[in-house]
Amino acid sequence: MGDPIRSLDARYYTDPHVFEVEKQGLLASTWQFGCHTADLNEIGAYQTFEIAGESLFAIRGRDDKIRVFYNVCQHRAHQLVEGAGVTRVVVCPYHAWTYELTGQLRAGPNIKAVDGFDKSSICLTEVRAEEFLGFLFVNLDPNAAPMDDWFPGARAELEEWVPNWASLKPLEWVQIPENCNWKVSVENYSECYHCSLNHPTFANGVVKPETYDIQPQGMCLRHTTECQSLDRMTYDVNSGFAHQHEYSSWFLWPMFSFQVYPGNVLNTYHWRAIDASHVVVWRGWYSVDGVDDPKVRALAVQDRETTVEEDIHLVESVQRGLKSRGYVPGPLVVDPKGGVNSEHPVMHLQRWMKEGIETP
Repeated sequence: MGDPIRSLDARYYTDPHVFEVEKQGLLASTWQFGCHTADLNEIGAYQTFEIAGESLFAIRGRDDKIRVFYNVCQHRAHQLVEGAGVTRVVVCPYHAWTYELTGQLRAGPNIKAVDGFDKSSICLTEVRAEEFLGFLFVNLDPNAAPMDDWFPGARAELEEWVPNWASLKPLEWVQIPENCNWKVSVENYSECYHCSLNHPTFANGVVKPETYDIQPQGMCLRHTTECQSLDRMTYDVNSGFAHQHEYSSWFLWPMFSFQVYPGNVLNTYHWRAIDASHVVVWRGWYSVDGVDDPKVRALAVQDRETTVEEDIHLVESVQRGLKSRGYVPGPLVVDPKGGVNSEHPVMHLQRWMKEGIETP
């Protein structure tokens, strides 16, 4: 018999140096959620966000293409835009250097006085970006493989489970600050070993824990389960779509997850790492054209008051425990058959975490 697989050392979750290494490597070379394309629904619409410590902005061009740029002027490094808005051109607030929506320099005060100045050689630095069912993802690595290579089958599966995805827009974002390392939160999300004990509403009113399983699909962790019998569901699940009586989830390494609740209700998680001990989790809820939907609103409230609140206490307790000198990493409960009482998805996550930190 071989030795059991043990959890990562506490330093992976508590050491500020590890977090800085992650920002330079792992978080800068993986696909990260930026914004929803509904925020960019007209020419010149822009939205800022931060990935791996870098300020970025997405903007829709006159050719209707969405581009993502580092939020920094190529003149003397002033940041270009804040928040969200609509603009005809991008104007730096410092010296009024002006850029086209393509990122190309258009004009600047007195630049013609500079001998040999070639404005055609000046352009904002663009970032790899992909649209994925209305969600915009970015990768700071210009040579990164496409999302479909990272997450094989996920796009097609989600299109099947959420056939009306093109008409969905954000209805509500729920912001959840957690006093823990982002990996603690992601690990907690990626196993249901704790569900029956800690999430009674989710376990008794949404899914059947005994059918819950999570398996890797490329760099995606695919959650599958049967839902509770209809008379035990906490809301009407009759959408008329295929899979209406099922639940499934697609966690896209390292910080995003699509969930489809029974009734084909799309919701998402995305994580924003703040530092070694703090993360903000955003719960997204969506409806057709973003119009108010009482069922979705009620689900968001139920989720925030039960599963989300329960998880906050769990992950923050883990983070405190990781700082204890009495903690010795224990063996993961890895069942070869998988299933709800197995931590095999945590095993995969921790391997990806360790590889992401140790790979130059």
